[in-house]
Amino acid sequence: VQFVESGGGLVQPGGSLRLSCAASGFSFRWYEMRWYRQAPGKERELVASINGGGTITEYGDSIKGRFTISRDDAKNVVYLQMGSLLPEDTAVYYCNAGGAGGRVIFDAYWGQGTQVTVSS
Repeated sequence: VQFVESGGGLVQPGGSLRLSCAASGFSFRWYEMRWYRQAPGKERELVASINGGGTITEYGDSIKGRFTISRDDAKNVVYLQMGSLLPEDTAVYYCNAGGAGGRVIFDAYWGQGTQVTVSS
């Protein structure tokens, strides 16, 4: 199992970024996929999730209306379109597969993440 996140960078407040996560080593299309983030000194936070098939999405309260999660099952990639970015969105962003009760399916296989920094 492998997750490779990309697309982060430095962006000004109010800007946009599109993150990608390429997954491999499991039957991607059947799994709920999630984006998480972790800021320095803070716990990992669930940002967004999308079910297998891409028909149901859920978002954390802090990003609702600003971010959109999507997936391409043909490419085994999950995306996070981020808009109206705020300095408090600064964090390392990770993806993983999700299970019932908030469980992280592949907890031993986190990728390197992609750094998002929102600053003027």
